[in-house]
Amino acid sequence: MTAPASPSLARVARGQTCSGCGLCASIAPAAIAMTMQAPGYARPQQSAPLTASQESAIDAACPAIRVEISAHAPVDDLLWGPAHFVGTGFATDAALRHHASSGGVISALLVHALSTGLVDFVVQTGASTEVPTGNRTVVSRTAKDVFEAAGSRYAASSPLAALETWLASPGRFAFVGKPCDVAALRAYARSDPRIDAKVPLMLAFFCAGIPSARANARLLDAMDAPAGEVTAFRYRGDGWPGYATATLADGSTRRMGYDDSWGQILSKEVQFRCKICADAVGSAADVACADAWYGDEKGYPSFQEQDGRSLVMARTATGLKLLDAARAAGAIETTPVAMAEIIRMQPHQARRKRQVLSRLAAMAVAGRPAPRYRGLQLWAAAAKESPLAQAKSFAGLVRRFIQGRA
Repeated sequence: MTAPASPSLARVARGQTCSGCGLCASIAPAAIAMTMQAPGYARPQQSAPLTASQESAIDAACPAIRVEISAHAPVDDLLWGPAHFVGTGFATDAALRHHASSGGVISALLVHALSTGLVDFVVQTGASTEVPTGNRTVVSRTAKDVFEAAGSRYAASSPLAALETWLASPGRFAFVGKPCDVAALRAYARSDPRIDAKVPLMLAFFCAGIPSARANARLLDAMDAPAGEVTAFRYRGDGWPGYATATLADGSTRRMGYDDSWGQILSKEVQFRCKICADAVGSAADVACADAWYGDEKGYPSFQEQDGRSLVMARTATGLKLLDAARAAGAIETTPVAMAEIIRMQPHQARRKRQVLSRLAAMAVAGRPAPRYRGLQLWAAAAKESPLAQAKSFAGLVRRFIQGRA
């Protein structure tokens, strides 16, 4: 007998707004499991009825339903969110800086937090042991563990699906996730006091969207790397921005530059929730990092290989304290930059934030339930975009709805 559908999950399915974070599966583990669904995204599958308390908890914290940012910082920029500190930086460990996707600051902060006893372990995303282009949630307890998990992973991940396991484990932990993952965990903390007690540190990275497993299959084809022969896969790192690198069973490798692997293949097929994301910059995190791209003469980011450099934003007093401590310990180096400089490093994120309101309007016209965003200054951000660009953004999504392509 089919279980009565959860109203919250049904709403998410109608809007196709699931981000795949896995929080619902943690809230109701006997009733919900995360599964891979075509074309290769993590989605909840319900098998039993939910209790009223489970339903309420999902409705209050699911990032497909609502995202609420509460800024407690000296600056709350309409494009880039709250900040106690804005700068660029890198890990002083040269090997870690080279191995990570940009400057290695997130990894260096994790190593520092572990070494000083701020946390006992880290919950983060690493490469799957079964599908090299896939992901799994890993626990890092040492600097070596953090090093091995370093690097961007452009595939579906559900780092909150096993949240109850981590909350029940001895010690405190740092959590690293996509902006939607961190927003969900922060929201859930409002009703579950264990989270603030057990998770003293939440880190996020700027996110451009989650590609499907199908897109990853196309990437392997383009790299002439047969899926059945691939034993390891890195999307970035070992340089900045680094190469997508497939290692085959015979020890040989295939690789492709970032501008081609991400720009021409993976970015063409990201899940719908990412296209209407109002907070892809990790506003709910204690520290958020990104690629601090160097712009060319026209302001477009250059992807020429060079030493990694991270954009670093301390969003909370906790994040600022961590940055100060890591700097004092020599784990990272940072240089302050003006908030206005970020748009040169991350122009795509600025455009996304300015146009998201027009995309939400398109969803309303199409009768699709959209996430409810609070504290993200969407009207002020929209006012920074030209009416023509907004009209194109709105019409483009409406057209895709009509054509069945959204």
